[in-house]
Amino acid sequence: MFLIFNALLWLPLSAKAHVSEQGFVLLLPTDLYNQAGAAAVALTVLALFAVPENVVRGLFSWRSIPVWRPDRAQTICSLLSFLALCFVVYLGLNGPRNPLANLMSLSFWTLGWIICISLAGFFGNLWLWLNPWTGLYALLGYPKAILKLPEWLDLWPCCLMLVAFAGFLLADIAPDDPTRLAYFVATYWALTMIGLVVFGPSWLQKCELGHAIFAAYSSLSLVRLHNRAGIGGPGWQTLETQPMKLFGVFALLLLAVGSFDGVNETFWWLGKIGVNPLEFPGRSAVVGVTIFGLLLSIAALFATFAGVVWVGLQIAESDLQFWSVFSALAVSILPIALVYHMAHYMTSFLVNIQYVVAALNDPFAQGWDIFGLDPIRVTTGFFNKIDTVRLIFLTQAGLVVVGHVWSVLLAHRIAVDLFGSGRKASVATLPLSVFMIGYTFLGLWLLAAPKGA
Repeated sequence: MFLIFNALLWLPLSAKAHVSEQGFVLLLPTDLYNQAGAAAVALTVLALFAVPENVVRGLFSWRSIPVWRPDRAQTICSLLSFLALCFVVYLGLNGPRNPLANLMSLSFWTLGWIICISLAGFFGNLWLWLNPWTGLYALLGYPKAILKLPEWLDLWPCCLMLVAFAGFLLADIAPDDPTRLAYFVATYWALTMIGLVVFGPSWLQKCELGHAIFAAYSSLSLVRLHNRAGIGGPGWQTLETQPMKLFGVFALLLLAVGSFDGVNETFWWLGKIGVNPLEFPGRSAVVGVTIFGLLLSIAALFATFAGVVWVGLQIAESDLQFWSVFSALAVSILPIALVYHMAHYMTSFLVNIQYVVAALNDPFAQGWDIFGLDPIRVTTGFFNKIDTVRLIFLTQAGLVVVGHVWSVLLAHRIAVDLFGSGRKASVATLPLSVFMIGYTFLGLWLLAAPKGA
């Protein structure tokens, strides 16, 4: 129903279902799937050397449409979201202790992080409607800001918040505990509301993590209804001048956090840190090494991306400034981050959406049957049949491959504007394209790799 922070899902039953599914995944010819997926991305890279520049431009062309200003509707939705927030916070403090039966945990993780984030890439910035602050801010009469945030701040608060909070969620012993989550969400809501009143809407743009995440992924959607409203090829909005200089940095952080979320579950990683995946000692035993792994993953991704950009500038013999090219091309990573998010959480969604329905039907776990759905039996049977597991895995793999192809095309389109010609853009982005082919292997391997913890 809402998203406050970027978070990672760690629900016990999802983990058990995931292990069951992975047993069948290991029986699939995943090596062939991985090779075919990487080959599709590689063929896209090669094709860009021959495809005319105007064809690539046409893929991301757009046209203007009338601006829709649903201010009153957004205000009403924001107020409803605030009321929903109050209700789930109350449930977090007074409702059932089981995260799989408490709407505090389920709405935060399943409805917010898994579903709404995924939909943002296709239907635009849902956070403009769902955030629980702007409705109250409108009722206050849009008070004039008391202080002004410095321009240099840009997206630094959101970048640091994303890293810090991802580390907390990966290392904390119970990030889905309803009571802990309720206190955390309530505190964050209060601090954000204070910031909004003191600094005005710029606080949400620069210091509110949910706004930053939704703004990033919604830039990939086909339609934009506000400001310079338009409709075009997926990703056309990323080609416009970004108001935040660190937009590309934030995109890389999203991918780094999502990637380590997947790596952190694998037998390979657990073996590297000296943990027997079949006898996992608990998250409290791996706090330090988990945080270290997260920071290492971020550093490795940024170093690698910087390296391929630098090599591209050298082989293209370009005198463009490194930072301008780095920040522009980093935006092209967003499709990979989005589709991996969708693929990674697909199995969790299939199970936990059933718990959401059950919790809505009986929010206080008192035997209610509000919608006449009782008895609701949550099933994981589709993880115990190789046919359905194959369908799930191929869907996940398909998403990963499409995302990488999408990123290759978007990177080339951005490079055309940077370097002035399709041929030079292909040469300059060749190292980046090789990087994306390698990341295709990584993404597909993460889907197929044995997992524990």
